[in-house]
Amino acid sequence: MGKIVDISHHQGKPDFAKFAKEVDFAIVRVQYGSTLKDRECDRNQSELKKYGVPFGTYAYGRFVSVNDAKVEARDAIARSDKSTKFIVLDVEEDTIESCGTKNLAEASQAFIDTVKAAGYKTGFYVSHHLYKKHGLDKVKADFLWLPRYGADNGTQSKKPDYPCDLWQFTQKGKVAGVSGYVDLNATLNKSLSYFLGGNTKKPASTPPKEKPASTPSKRKASGGVYTIKSGDILSAIAKDFGVSVANLQSWNSIKDANKIYVNQKIKVTKPKSTAQYYTIKSGDTLSGISVRFGTPQKTIQRWNKIANPNKIYAGQKLRVK
Repeated sequence: MGKIVDISHHQGKPDFAKFAKEVDFAIVRVQYGSTLKDRECDRNQSELKKYGVPFGTYAYGRFVSVNDAKVEARDAIARSDKSTKFIVLDVEEDTIESCGTKNLAEASQAFIDTVKAAGYKTGFYVSHHLYKKHGLDKVKADFLWLPRYGADNGTQSKKPDYPCDLWQFTQKGKVAGVSGYVDLNATLNKSLSYFLGGNTKKPASTPPKEKPASTPSKRKASGGVYTIKSGDILSAIAKDFGVSVANLQSWNSIKDANKIYVNQKIKVTKPKSTAQYYTIKSGDTLSGISVRFGTPQKTIQRWNKIANPNKIYAGQKLRVK
């Protein structure tokens, strides 16, 4: 039997002419949440088709709600080539970080059901230590894929504690055409032919048109501020208001585009520059003014062309914001 390999942009640009000689089938990551499309997913799928290697796809879940999971599912469908044999939802610690645990199983099932409704065979990958937690063992898909590495030396070592259909047995596998390590997998309760058998029905030519019930088709802002609703994702908000995700992150000090929450108010238009000034009083110091207005002292110096911070005087007007 050849190798079963899952790949993402972390493997760089494999030489698929060599890769194809060792691999029975591959599983290609298409996204890490809706906002991060895997950089190599298009090339990986195209090259696998070119060299005749069957493949499925998987999407790392970063949804924040049940409705958002449906959005991520539709994005995963759109990013999967129509010849994919199946689409898998990948749930790990980062998924819990974004979604929490209360609705994790429900959201996971919503993702899988959305993919299933589009005609694709579905898989569920979940970290071994999480499988019996948060109701994840109740999530239903066409097949279950579990990781369990044991010695993690490139060989099969310690099987999963739970019945599953596909076993990711090492992170340190080697395959021709890839310079670094790859994840290797083995079939357990289902045969290789099952995974190569394709979808339950012919997939639709486009992803389902359904939209989350609570998310308006065109969002509206008040005074340039939008209040986030259940099912919203930053990329969809950006699209509706004709700005970039980077803009929204910058204007609202959002470090992680996947971490937004219901009822959060965000600016969706470029904030106007509103400089604020302060008139120095007797006894004021530049360091004290800096602390009072939360503006770095060096910034105040630069705005007001102050070379020596000790040379300020009562009545002097400074820009502080």
